[in-house]
Amino acid sequence: MLAAIARFSVRHRRIMVFGIWIPVLVIVGMLSGKLGSNFSTQFELPQSEANDVQKLLESNSPNKAGFSGEIVFTSPNGVNSDDVVAALTPFFDKVDALEGVTVTSPFSETSQGQINQAGTTGFASLDVSLRSQTELLTLSEDIQELGREVSIDGLTIEYGGNIFAAFELPASEAYGLLAAMIILVLAFGSVLAMGLPIGTALLGLGVGSSLAIILSHVVPMPDFTTSLVAMIGLGVGIDYALFIVTRYREGLAEGLTVEEAVIDAVDTSGRAVIFAGITVIISLLGLFVMGLAFARGLAVGAVIGVLVMMLASVTLLPSLLAMVKHKIGVTTWSAIASLGMFIVGALIAVITETLVFLLIGLGAAVVTTVASFFIKPLRRHLPHRTQKAKEFTFWYRWSRFIQRRPWTAALSASAVLLILASPLFSLRLGFGDNGNAPESTTVRRAYDMLAQGFGPGFNGPLFITVQGETAKSPEALQGFVDTLNNTEGIAFAQGMPASQDGSLSLVMAYPTTSPQDIQTEQLIHELRSTVIPQTGVDAKVGGFTAAGVDFAKSIGSRMPYLFIGVLSLSFLLLMAVFRSLLVPLKAVIMNLLSIGAAYGVIVAIFQWGWGMNLIGVGKAGPIESWAPMMLFAIVFGLSMDYEVFLLSRVKEEYDRTGDNASAVADGLTATARVITAAALIMVCVFAAFVLGHDRQLKLFGLGLALAVFIDATLVRMVLVPATMELLGDRNWWLPAWINRVLPKIDVEGHHVVHSEEATNKSSV
Repeated sequence: MLAAIARFSVRHRRIMVFGIWIPVLVIVGMLSGKLGSNFSTQFELPQSEANDVQKLLESNSPNKAGFSGEIVFTSPNGVNSDDVVAALTPFFDKVDALEGVTVTSPFSETSQGQINQAGTTGFASLDVSLRSQTELLTLSEDIQELGREVSIDGLTIEYGGNIFAAFELPASEAYGLLAAMIILVLAFGSVLAMGLPIGTALLGLGVGSSLAIILSHVVPMPDFTTSLVAMIGLGVGIDYALFIVTRYREGLAEGLTVEEAVIDAVDTSGRAVIFAGITVIISLLGLFVMGLAFARGLAVGAVIGVLVMMLASVTLLPSLLAMVKHKIGVTTWSAIASLGMFIVGALIAVITETLVFLLIGLGAAVVTTVASFFIKPLRRHLPHRTQKAKEFTFWYRWSRFIQRRPWTAALSASAVLLILASPLFSLRLGFGDNGNAPESTTVRRAYDMLAQGFGPGFNGPLFITVQGETAKSPEALQGFVDTLNNTEGIAFAQGMPASQDGSLSLVMAYPTTSPQDIQTEQLIHELRSTVIPQTGVDAKVGGFTAAGVDFAKSIGSRMPYLFIGVLSLSFLLLMAVFRSLLVPLKAVIMNLLSIGAAYGVIVAIFQWGWGMNLIGVGKAGPIESWAPMMLFAIVFGLSMDYEVFLLSRVKEEYDRTGDNASAVADGLTATARVITAAALIMVCVFAAFVLGHDRQLKLFGLGLALAVFIDATLVRMVLVPATMELLGDRNWWLPAWINRVLPKIDVEGHHVVHSEEATNKSSV
């Protein structure tokens, strides 16, 4: 079927490009623009004690059941002075009048503990019932705008809590695209060969992102879904096109016609692309077992992006290849100069965040291109690279080097991976706090002001609901509060009614340690297991900090289901494709080793603090609860891509020759350069997240970049050839009864061999 699709795409290339893909891009783009997005980011609590607290507050005191924040202020002359109180009281009243906001002023008669003992720092607590990300962003801006109207000498006002935390993605897509251009030009030596994968990926990205926006009206999706679609879509789109273009150029070099070369590329590498895409989709759909709506939304969006890239690779790309024909390997001096000018201008524009440099680079590129029509030397072709015989290529010699020392290579690579993965055994899941934010942000300054004035725990209060007779009796409630105040690890606690009928009270307890500190987590467990049960009070511990602990526990308990589900399906699929028992088993184990090594490194950096200052991380803390889940789903799928591309070529050579050693060497030689280029592009795209300020993005980006780098180097180029040499023909052993049961999946395709008649055919 793929051969027929490729043939149709070649013979009807203009219809495919201008009659199908471009109209689809325009239609879904206009539709998504008209509908707009319906993304929503909500903190979804699993079944837990914190969830029980949340529900109690929602039904009895809704203003305490949403987001919280603080307006923190300091004055060296004292925050109780008449001028400060006169200026801040109307400010707090205006904020309280905003929709969805309840303010507890430190100057009210019922407030306790909101001004420190020195009298230099105070805070007004905010309870926000709004849920929409857009509404919260608008509210944050409105509150800060009201605060700018307050002007008193020496008075400093900052805004703390997640409602004021601005989330900004770094320019990773731009950096990734520029890196991809440079890497592809160096790998192919041709601007056209570089442009086709980039163009295919960008067009596919436009369609995929628009479809995700449209689907956000049907499936709940967090607001960073399109960023994830862009990150994964660009990566796999460029990768898939890269493999097909490489195979197409090989076909032309063997003497095939344009149509034959396109069909051969799609019917061989295209099959690997389809299968690799399916493994990525399986990995992403594994997020459904986590039982979290935001994870399901992310999975659906990312799957849409991968599906579109798969379709573009086997329909749009063949049409574009048929249009450029043999020019795929031709590059003029003007083309390379224009590309260089554009890249330099774009890079400066991204770094300086100034659009004018991009326009200058683009203008220079256009002028150079136009000038080439009048200046003959600019139209000269760059000299072609001399194609070495495969026996003289670096990767062939590398494969033979590994195959001569398989035990040494396998044991050395395994030892390195296990050492890198060893910190994983001390993994602590949780959430970082605003103390990790850049010092230039208001949430970080507010965090520091609270920590210095009251203690770090005031940045993450515990919400303790009290029911029963204790809630109805002020004296009994005060006795419970006194017990909490005498508990080690609690700096201050105060009680208040939380329902009109008196059946529910709320105690705000402030730990002595920061929200992300392990001692705060231990305090929550101590309160639940020992302190509260000993009082006999019907009380439960909740709030954002406690919810983070419960969320981490829930995620950790469900991770094995994600691992088992994805690994099992991938193993069965690989076994059906390669008709082998050991090849899929090795693939699963090696992919786990590469992911485990990446996990270990991020634990060492972000949790232990090793070298964290080198990447701009200010504080050691827990690993974000969602990160291992997302890292596994994405990296396992991508690493399976490389496994499929390599092993499908090895299997193709083995079926042709029956010689395992030469099949491994030839397969590695044919795919190593393109796998390396693809991995470098991925590493650059993901590593760009490390350049941002957000600790979560740094952790996520570094984890992805490390996993891909380790997989493409130690695993794919050392462990795979070494273990395949050690196993020999046993690589392709499969019990007869399993062979009869498994469906036949042909991923190697049917390589077109140049014939005498082909020389008489004209190019398309």
